[in-house]
Amino acid sequence: MNENIKTARIVGLLFITATVAYSISVILLDPILGASDHLTSASVNENQVLIASFLVLIDAVAVAGIGIMIYPILKKHNEALALGYAGARIAEGVLFTVNVIAILTLSALSQDFVKAGSPDASYYQTFGTVLLAAGDLAFLFGFAVAFTISALILNYLLYRSKLVPRWLSGWGFVGAALLWVYYLLEPLNIDLLGILFIPIAVQEMVFAVWLIVKGFDPSAIDSGVAKEM
Repeated sequence: MNENIKTARIVGLLFITATVAYSISVILLDPILGASDHLTSASVNENQVLIASFLVLIDAVAVAGIGIMIYPILKKHNEALALGYAGARIAEGVLFTVNVIAILTLSALSQDFVKAGSPDASYYQTFGTVLLAAGDLAFLFGFAVAFTISALILNYLLYRSKLVPRWLSGWGFVGAALLWVYYLLEPLNIDLLGILFIPIAVQEMVFAVWLIVKGFDPSAIDSGVAKEM
């Protein structure tokens, strides 16, 4: 199998893996961490927290893997931006890992909280709140900053290089830009603001399937190689 085709398929599968793992983890974690009595909730649903945390780790490894795997292809067109993309995705993976550490620490704290008879102690509540805030902040920077920047870089490079059809990379660039708009407007609590997530979410899955089925345009890869020579 051609190495470029193999790389495209692996990258496509990693995109799907990251999205599926992230989506399921959110479904499992949000009701627990969003509960008013999150310490008790985390203790009662310990196995669910562990499964969700494992899924977030899978997501972290997958997004870092995307950056590493696609780097050799992108660097033929712009090495600096390719390195920036890989770095952003690795940073995203690291921040998601920090999020998992915070969640698992919160889970351990919740067990102590319940074993102590759910005491009315400010220590548990305060530490639990700090862990939630730290985990949320790590996730926010991982998604709102690292992911969005990486998506802008990737789709800009794909558009310039024509490695995939320009309608697909242009769609991704606009979707990433809308994600910035979402985070800028989020403090205003605007109704239906969440729909700004949809374009990039759908585009990534279409892009992943395109890579698995079609791969990168061979002529675009060849033109990149020619530029290096």
